[in-house]
Amino acid sequence: MDGVRSELPRLLTATEMAAPGEAVDVVAEDLLRRFGATEVSFLIIDLTGRAVVRLSTAAVVEAGQRWDRVELLGSVYEQVVRTQRPCQETTDQGERVIYPVTNRGDAIGLLEMLLPTGPSEGVLDAVGGAAHALAYIVIANQRFTDLYTWGKRSRPFTLAAEIQHRLLPLSLSCEAAQFALCGDLASSEDISGDTFDYTLDRDTLHLSVTDTMGHDLDAALSATILLGALRGARRMGADLVEQARLADRALADHGPSGHATGQLMRVNLRTGTAHLVNAGHPWPLRIRDGEVEEIACEVDPPFGLSLPVSRHPYRCQELELRPGDRLILLTDGMLERDAEKVDLPVLLQETRRLHPRETVLMLTTAVLDACGGLLQDDATVVCLDWYGIQDSKRHVGSGADIRRASPGRTSP
Repeated sequence: MDGVRSELPRLLTATEMAAPGEAVDVVAEDLLRRFGATEVSFLIIDLTGRAVVRLSTAAVVEAGQRWDRVELLGSVYEQVVRTQRPCQETTDQGERVIYPVTNRGDAIGLLEMLLPTGPSEGVLDAVGGAAHALAYIVIANQRFTDLYTWGKRSRPFTLAAEIQHRLLPLSLSCEAAQFALCGDLASSEDISGDTFDYTLDRDTLHLSVTDTMGHDLDAALSATILLGALRGARRMGADLVEQARLADRALADHGPSGHATGQLMRVNLRTGTAHLVNAGHPWPLRIRDGEVEEIACEVDPPFGLSLPVSRHPYRCQELELRPGDRLILLTDGMLERDAEKVDLPVLLQETRRLHPRETVLMLTTAVLDACGGLLQDDATVVCLDWYGIQDSKRHVGSGADIRRASPGRTSP
């Protein structure tokens, strides 16, 4: 952590006067100068999670120029992203070092350097600190520029897709001492209005997964109303039942495409107690002691039906969480039509030791493959690993559950 502490304030100072789109270039130039590197690259993970793009501001200047996109599967980059451990290898051009650029479990990308000779431990520690600092720099600067958004996209978005993706959390992953979570959304060709959301308060984790009726722009607009109502109620301090009631009312009054199903959840990080409201949504799945099971819960009507409160009060139900539990929240696009070909319990068994980030990617990939790459309905999944309220053995200061170590060598 000493490398992180020394690099972060220095690099933040170096980049604060640069244009937002040039901040990564400032870091690259700093590393080139300090360590005599011959090449420095930042590779950002694209929205699919299946490739990285070598980010360069020069690519934006020349219209129509394709960026260097590298498929992750089977590459050394996949190894670093998956393990969140650095890698060093000897090449014909020199020593190649790759570090994860990650913050709180959110794998943003990779820092890659080519050095003329083998680096010392001090150099490696400084590069690791620079990689962690780069995560903060990207997070801070992406508020002011589209550069990083361009890098993440492999194809243009429709208006409905643009709206849908703007509804998602800025980071799809989050990690703390008590938990790790990640969500993934595989959109259908005409957008079906899925969303997921989370936020972390001082002592509470809030989660939601929703699925609006309809397709394309109507579905995206309904999802905007629904999620806006849920976030507004949550930020006013409303409990789960009141959040559900206000969302139901908002969708009934303003939604262009009818009702929506949803699951709202709160986890108290001090006690480990979880509560949920289920509004016509598929039951959660839980992996405990290696066994996959549905969590049977009371199901209330979907949002937007506008029934009298006396006829359908939303019910807040307690959910037991034990250290080591993995919880899966999903939409019906993960279960219906061609997605039924995926043996979800078996796949959950096979991925139970992977980080939630890797698990959700494998789950949505399996559904995409089963549907021939063309989904008729959005497929959304959120994976939550619960470690417990007294877990002090996890190391998340560097943005993921890893211990500081020298990079492992791979064969050239």
